[in-house]
Amino acid sequence: MDLKRLKRDVLYTGKVFDLIVDQVEYPSGNKGVREIAHHPGGAVVVPLFENGTVMMVRQLRYPLGVHVLELPAGKLDKGEDPAVAARRELEEETGWLASSLNKLTSIYTTPGFCDEELHIYLATGLHPAEDGHKREEGERSMTIHLLPLSDAVKMAEHGELKDSKTIIGLLLARRYLEREK
Repeated sequence: MDLKRLKRDVLYTGKVFDLIVDQVEYPSGNKGVREIAHHPGGAVVVPLFENGTVMMVRQLRYPLGVHVLELPAGKLDKGEDPAVAARRELEEETGWLASSLNKLTSIYTTPGFCDEELHIYLATGLHPAEDGHKREEGERSMTIHLLPLSDAVKMAEHGELKDSKTIIGLLLARRYLEREK
């Protein structure tokens, strides 16, 4: 690392992320401050049926004050394997299970101030979970939406979808399927 950390203060420890302020020294000798939103990372799922239909969810995103159409996703528990989290989130949010899970990529969401890394998976061989979905309190208003993957990709290309993990997941799922043909 080009910077030397002189001091670290954890200002807030939250349920979703922690706020950290580092006092740093640059190679020049000048001092500065770096603010970090520390996040444990997450898993994102592109649930794709054999007929080319993708399952998405619409949920309230409180910071924006709007409902957002996006792929199922959730935060990793401490030390959790991202693939395990992807399967858990798929079932929790949609009530579906996948017999196959293929990792498409992982991404840094906002590396200028946040260390969150999301792991994006393509889920196929979908079948309903015996007990349905297991949504948390804040997810109860979530709704499921089924779209042809091609339509979802067009929505991403035309700016109708604004969630970055969803756009990346859809585009890479399409690319994966094209390579598999």
